[in-house]
Amino acid sequence: MRYFLRKIATLAITLLTVSVLAFVAFQVIPGDPAVFLLGLEATPENVAALRADMGLDRPATVRFLEWLRRFLFGDMGDSYLSGMTVREVIGDRLTITGALLSLSFVFTAAIALPVGIISARKKTGAVNVAITGISQFGMAIPPLFMGIILTFVFGMMLNIFSPTFPLNREGMLIGYLVLPALAIALPKSAMAVRVIRASVFDEMGKDYVRTAYSRGRGPGEVLFHHILPNIAVPVITFLLLTFTMMVTDTIVVERVFSIPGAGRLLIRAIETRDYPVVQSLVVIIAGFVVGLNFLTDVLCRLADPRITR
Repeated sequence: MRYFLRKIATLAITLLTVSVLAFVAFQVIPGDPAVFLLGLEATPENVAALRADMGLDRPATVRFLEWLRRFLFGDMGDSYLSGMTVREVIGDRLTITGALLSLSFVFTAAIALPVGIISARKKTGAVNVAITGISQFGMAIPPLFMGIILTFVFGMMLNIFSPTFPLNREGMLIGYLVLPALAIALPKSAMAVRVIRASVFDEMGKDYVRTAYSRGRGPGEVLFHHILPNIAVPVITFLLLTFTMMVTDTIVVERVFSIPGAGRLLIRAIETRDYPVVQSLVVIIAGFVVGLNFLTDVLCRLADPRITR
């Protein structure tokens, strides 16, 4: 119980630290939301009046504590740019980004698990050489460039994919997100293939596997009943950590494919100094990443009680 309480406390401290750093960063970088909204030709009196109306004339500590109090009770404030509540502004965007992340993770697992297992079992020959070469090539291509390649091939050459996000998303959202999800998943699955291949290959040389074969167990039975259960924890842990790394990739890919997701909104909010939107999105994204790391630690702890950190 002490282990889990310590992890929860670490999670809370991390999120508080992230929120403080995000707030402080926008106090020191150039740019004033009031000037952005009124334009450079606005008079100092008008700028001062708008700053007072937005509450920007109050001390930074007071504004942060007020934002934190409201955020903890589910009130994220109002967007400076649109006047809508932050919850309304980011609601649909988070749904789209969540769908893209989930689809990317499904593709990564669906590609990496079978390919990694096949590569380990075919440790010699053309199949293994081909898988190793392709995975090495995939690891060298960042999601940004992968997205550009997929858009060029399927959008411009084959003309079977429209790079324009569908305005009517009913029934079209998942279909449109397939290529963006592949742009994220292919480089990550190349990494996962090598990890899974190494894990399976390492287990295949252990005594309990040789004992299973000596008892007449077939390759398939040894694989599914002995090897895979023993590599489940490290493989799942790696996939969950890969999932957290996909968050930053999603922001890049959303711009390549013009997807109106949370990542694109975050960049737009930073450019326009829309502090309430930026602050809320940063904390939500950090909470997602830290939460996944917490889940990974819990799963490892449950699988191996000897883990104390």
